[in-house]
Amino acid sequence: MTAVLAAGLAGALWYISRPPAIEAPGVLTGEAKAYVRHLALSDVTMKAAESYLKQAVVEINGKIGNTGDRVLELVEINCVFRDPYGQVVLRERVAIAGRKTGRLAPGDVRNFRLAFDNIPESWNNQMPELVIARIVFA
Repeated sequence: MTAVLAAGLAGALWYISRPPAIEAPGVLTGEAKAYVRHLALSDVTMKAAESYLKQAVVEINGKIGNTGDRVLELVEINCVFRDPYGQVVLRERVAIAGRKTGRLAPGDVRNFRLAFDNIPESWNNQMPELVIARIVFA
């Protein structure tokens, strides 16, 4: 019994004291807000497709460019879908540079493709708002 309690306590202490891998999702830091002006979304298009399972899939394709002087480890955006009355029906946060595509260096322009198959039927079928939600500097 004492060994189990000691192991549980050790595990709890390890969990509390471990450092986070990457900063937790949240609002843009002041540094990131200042850098947003150096990020440019371009050639953004939207189209509907059908998945192999005969499900409707909305694809958003575009480019992100880094005109600043910093290397970016990760860039995430919020995609905000609305209904005909302007009410938010879906807000999804997705990475458009980083995780799978690698760092975004100064001067780089990178293609991105986002696929959504969970948009409510009440969506107004308009391009969602694309808002920079997180920047992690290298």
